[in-house]
Amino acid sequence: MTDAHLTHFDDAGQAHMVDVGGKPETARRARAAGSIFMQPETLALIRQGSAKKGDVLGIARIAAIQAAKRSGELIPLCHPIALTRVAAEFTIDDARHAVHCATTAECFGRTGVEMEALTAVSVGLLTIYDMCKAVDRGMKIDNIRLIEKEGGKSGRWAAP
Repeated sequence: MTDAHLTHFDDAGQAHMVDVGGKPETARRARAAGSIFMQPETLALIRQGSAKKGDVLGIARIAAIQAAKRSGELIPLCHPIALTRVAAEFTIDDARHAVHCATTAECFGRTGVEMEALTAVSVGLLTIYDMCKAVDRGMKIDNIRLIEKEGGKSGRWAAP
């Protein structure tokens, strides 16, 4: 661990938004990933594009991008960020009856985009759940995590 204190609390223990005004603007990038596991029949519906609500992965991609853009509204102490790029990729895994989601968020700013990448994965997978819950309420969203981040004072970090 590089920083042993929680930055969203002041000296009195009160929650606050971190002041990033004095930090230099740098290129920042974060990648996150997660998965949703389901019944084989549900995965077949997604693959065929025959789910009752339409193109599940296409709509989940748009939801992920939209979610990244709204992270500052959803997470109380998260800064609103002018994103320069958000990408969401979905991979069907027949062997594990899963859809894996990987997102990338980028900006040129004073604070990182980890929350945007993580929010994008979460909402992308939740959208798949929402669109398929009529046929499979037992789907399981799992392993949402930061894969890597670049930029800022702490530089590059990658998950082990």
